[in-house]
Amino acid sequence: MRRLRGPRSHLLAAASLLLPRRLYATKYTARVTSISPSGRFLSAEVPPPPPLPTDVRGYPIPRRDLICAATNILLHSRRLRNSSSLPPDGEGGVGDDDAFSRLSGFFHSLSPSLTPSEASEILKSINCPRLGLKFFRSCPSLSPNFQHNAFTYNRILLILSKSTDPDRFDQVRSIVDEMEKSHLRGTISTVNLLIGIFGGSTEDLDKCVSLARKWELKLNCYTYKCLVQAHLRSYNSKNAFDVYWEMRRRGYKLDIFAYNMLLDALAKDEKVDEASKVFDDMKRKWCEPDEFSYTILIRLNGKIGKPDEAMVLFQEMMEKGLSLNLISYNTIIEALARGCMVDKVIYIFSKMVKNECCPNEFTYSIILNLLVSEGQLGRLDEVIEMSKKFLNKSIYAYLVRMLSKSGHAGEAHRLFCNMWIYHDQGDMDAYMSMLESLCSSGKTTEALELLQNIQEKGVDPNTMMYNMVFSALKKSKQISQLHDLYEKMKLDGPSPDIFTYNILISSFGRVGKVDETVKVFEELEQSNCNPDVVSYNTLINCLGKNGDLDEAHIRFKEMQEKGLNPDVVTYSTLIECFGKTDKVDMAYCLFDEMLAKGCCPNIVTYNILLDCLERCGRTAQAVDLYAQLKQQGLTPDSITYSLLDRIQSGSHRKVRVRRKNPITGWIVSPLR
Repeated sequence: MRRLRGPRSHLLAAASLLLPRRLYATKYTARVTSISPSGRFLSAEVPPPPPLPTDVRGYPIPRRDLICAATNILLHSRRLRNSSSLPPDGEGGVGDDDAFSRLSGFFHSLSPSLTPSEASEILKSINCPRLGLKFFRSCPSLSPNFQHNAFTYNRILLILSKSTDPDRFDQVRSIVDEMEKSHLRGTISTVNLLIGIFGGSTEDLDKCVSLARKWELKLNCYTYKCLVQAHLRSYNSKNAFDVYWEMRRRGYKLDIFAYNMLLDALAKDEKVDEASKVFDDMKRKWCEPDEFSYTILIRLNGKIGKPDEAMVLFQEMMEKGLSLNLISYNTIIEALARGCMVDKVIYIFSKMVKNECCPNEFTYSIILNLLVSEGQLGRLDEVIEMSKKFLNKSIYAYLVRMLSKSGHAGEAHRLFCNMWIYHDQGDMDAYMSMLESLCSSGKTTEALELLQNIQEKGVDPNTMMYNMVFSALKKSKQISQLHDLYEKMKLDGPSPDIFTYNILISSFGRVGKVDETVKVFEELEQSNCNPDVVSYNTLINCLGKNGDLDEAHIRFKEMQEKGLNPDVVTYSTLIECFGKTDKVDMAYCLFDEMLAKGCCPNIVTYNILLDCLERCGRTAQAVDLYAQLKQQGLTPDSITYSLLDRIQSGSHRKVRVRRKNPITGWIVSPLR
């Protein structure tokens, strides 16, 4: 053989300059078989290209230069798309068409043509679901005589499994349909990939199994594991157990992670027998249960009311030397607490502390709830003493809060005093919890003392703390202490907020201290806070109920001028004040104004106005008002019916006994 040469090679070289330049070409070696008499023509024989080298299994080794060139063509178009205003991925475009046109020219110049293994490597290099899928579908048209095989199908399925495209499931289904139409037999890897993609769909999982049967594939251990985990991801523990049982009959076993997943799902569904069978299998199939396996079974036994079995498992766990962590201890403590086993709970807790495992809030909450329910709260000191080295301010705060909420303010206060003694720096949450507990239980003296001494522990009391104590003093009508605390707050405390002022206005108003009420309201106006509807309602109530009706009405107009909309409480208060002074017309005008402003009266408003009309003998008007009440859809209460009885009997008694409203404690409704 010799390289192709002719007497006119210089002419051919010149002609080649006039032809379009080929970007890609193949170099051939040929043998000249004949030359024409004139020497202008010749014929040559080109031998077939040598076969591609193969690996030890007989598969052609992919040509790396081909893979790199094809990948660069495709990725170049992608880079152009990302740097220009071409349509986004999934919408096609000129850039893709140009790239695939160039790719087609490149593949047609190859000899031998593109192989499936090379197509698979190109797909792997692209690593883009949209571009990869388009290349996969274009391969038969890009390269002569190309046919996909199971490896290229597996590669595109693997790429689509990582896609976030919402249409990826339909794309995978269409690829599977193509495989079936072309009578291409997949591999067990194909089935495993499909199971991973269709994890949560029972219908698709059944399709995967049927494909395996159709392709006469034997499910291996990994396939069964994929099926079990797919059913577990869809929260179908029954199907997962059925697959596991079939897997077991075929002699396969799971790894420890899959076993624990299956155990956890069965335990959550309280399938005790199935969970026990799986746990026993773990021991027999040389997959020794770990601490998580035992913890799952302990939790299950505690949940179904078998604390003794849970304790046996925990002891077995300790005998095997498994690592006992916080979750393990909390699980067994919770299981024993469900069985009301106080002694065993405290025993396990002592072991926990002895093994240097720090209890958390959940641990203490289980023990505390158990001691409270069993009437053994006195043993809390024993628990505290055991874990003293682990107790920090946040745990103290949590215990104080829990005791306060469960109604054991005395125990909460005693525990708080321990924290006060043993910790130089205080915890804001603990102080808030303790202060709230003292205030809610009416221990205002202790609350005032705590508020005064809190700065000794490096904690500055905030406005919320003061408001708690103000509310407690208001509730117990300790107005002098409230006044003193307010003066102290103004001197060296935090700035009052709108809630502080509203509590003070309400407190002074309830005991008839009008001057103090007005003074605090004026201080509110001069502060950084602006009076709200509650502030005006409380002030108007105080003024009206103490005889200064003109000032109350002036304040009513003032709040409207400031852009505040009077609510049902505002109107009800003023209507009652005018009604008590026999100014029924004015009360009725306010009622009409209320309706005109779109403020819906409630049953208290109607009761107040009915009482005014009945006292003045306006029976017909009262009956019309009752009809209006019913038309509005309100339900009459006992006070309404009492007023109706008085209207029908014609009794116009002047003496009234009034009841405090349970919500505000201040606005009142008429009673006989």
